[in-house]
Amino acid sequence: MMVVIGSDHAGFTLKKDLIAAFKKNFRINDVGAYGARPSDYPDFALKVALAVLGHCDRRCILICGSGVGAAIAANKIPGIRAGLCHDTYSAHQGVEHDDMNVLVLGSRIIGLQLAEELVMTFLAARFSHAPKHQRRLDKIRSLEVRYGHTNSEDESLTRIKRTRTGDMA
Repeated sequence: MMVVIGSDHAGFTLKKDLIAAFKKNFRINDVGAYGARPSDYPDFALKVALAVLGHCDRRCILICGSGVGAAIAANKIPGIRAGLCHDTYSAHQGVEHDDMNVLVLGSRIIGLQLAEELVMTFLAARFSHAPKHQRRLDKIRSLEVRYGHTNSEDESLTRIKRTRTGDMA
């Protein structure tokens, strides 16, 4: 499994420590920040989103100071289901019931040991595909189409890529 991880400056140290803890067992794609110089979490939310959209074999971890801003930014992107989790129940339930594909952590809220437990729990969890959970996920996708002004996750990815390259066609 590919694990994509990104953070702003506030999450940089925790991100670095998580990479060290998990690089033996997982393929890691670090999308930044690459230092503690001030940076903006929406930039890394977009990088994480681009890395996961269209790839069902990828999970993402996004870190900022509280986790709140990064979760808000990531969830603006259709197809992203980011959950701010500071307990293990939410880390697995978010995947099992809601097909969460981005785990958001607050580096100023939790320590390394809990962060490692949350990541392991998140990575081990699988979406249940139970009818009630699938029905709810389908409703979320309908909201994205209705209010996100896109017809599909693929169209969202194309729009995001065009925005990044300056091609507004």
